[in-house]
Amino acid sequence: MLIATHNVNGIRAAERRGFTGWRAARGCAVIGLQEVRCPIDRLPLDVFGDYHVAYDPGVLAGRNGVALLTREPVAAIRSWGSQAVSWAPQATPTPVAGDDTTGLTRKLRQFGAEGRYIEVDLTDLPLTVASVYIPKGDTPYAPRGAEPDPAAVARYNRKMAFLSGFARQLGRARRAALARGRDYLVMGDFNIAHTNRDLRNWRSNQTAAGFLPVERDWFTSIVSPRTLVDVVRHLHPDAEGPYSWWSWREQAFDRDTGWRIDYHLATPRLAGRARTGGTDRESNRESRISDHAPVVVDYEI
Repeated sequence: MLIATHNVNGIRAAERRGFTGWRAARGCAVIGLQEVRCPIDRLPLDVFGDYHVAYDPGVLAGRNGVALLTREPVAAIRSWGSQAVSWAPQATPTPVAGDDTTGLTRKLRQFGAEGRYIEVDLTDLPLTVASVYIPKGDTPYAPRGAEPDPAAVARYNRKMAFLSGFARQLGRARRAALARGRDYLVMGDFNIAHTNRDLRNWRSNQTAAGFLPVERDWFTSIVSPRTLVDVVRHLHPDAEGPYSWWSWREQAFDRDTGWRIDYHLATPRLAGRARTGGTDRESNRESRISDHAPVVVDYEI
C-alpha cells in the first residue's frame, strides 16, 4: 500500500509541472498534500483524477491549504477549522461539518482557520491519516552588532507557539486513533531538519530557521519507539537524507544541497510494516513539480 506526502507549492502550478502524470504513474492509495494554495472555486478538479478528496483551504488567500486523497470514501474527516470540503470523483466539493477551534490546544487556536491540518479515518483499513503543514518560522538571531529583526522574531515566536501546541495535539490525535482501534500516521511538511543527516550543509545552517537547536529538540520530543516513528529514517538509519526539499535558487538541486523536512510519522505497529520508502526525486531541474519532492512509503497492510 503506497502512501505519499507532497508539498506541491500551489496545486495549479504543480499541475502545469507534471503532478497529474506523477499521480497517475505512482498509483498511491493515499496522498497527503500541503500548500495547495487554491480557493475552492478555482480548484483544477481534474488534477485529482479518481480520488476522493478532503481539503481544508484555510482563509489566507494564496497560502497554506492541506488535503488528503484516498482511493475509497473515508469514514470520517476532521479538520481544525470550518472551511473543509470533500468530494468524490467527478463530483462538486461540499462542506464538511468541521471541528471548531475549541477542540484545539490553546496555543493552536490562532492557527485553526489557516488550513494547516486535516485527518481522515480510512474505511477499508483501521488507520487514521493526517496531513500537516507547519509554519516555516524564522531565526531570532541577528548578525553581530545588529538588532534582531522584529518581524523575524515574531515569525520565530509564532512557530514556537505552534510547535508547543502541536506536540500536545499530536498526542491527543494519536491516542484518539488508538482508542478507535486505529493506527495513526501524520505526514507532511514539518519545516524542520531533525539531525545532521537531514540536510547537506548542516554546519553552516545551525542558526537557520528549520535547523535551530530548539526546533530539533522539539522534533526529538515527538518521536520515540513507543509513540511516533520517523518511518523513512527507520528504513534508512544511516543514510544522508534522503532529502525532500531543495531551493529553486542557484544549483541546489543539481548539487543535491537539500533538506529532509517532509516526513511520515507513524505509530510503531504501522511503522514496523513499512517495507520501502524514500523521496521521488526528479531526474533534473526542468522536471521538478515543486521545490519539494514526494515522500512515498510502501506499507504492508
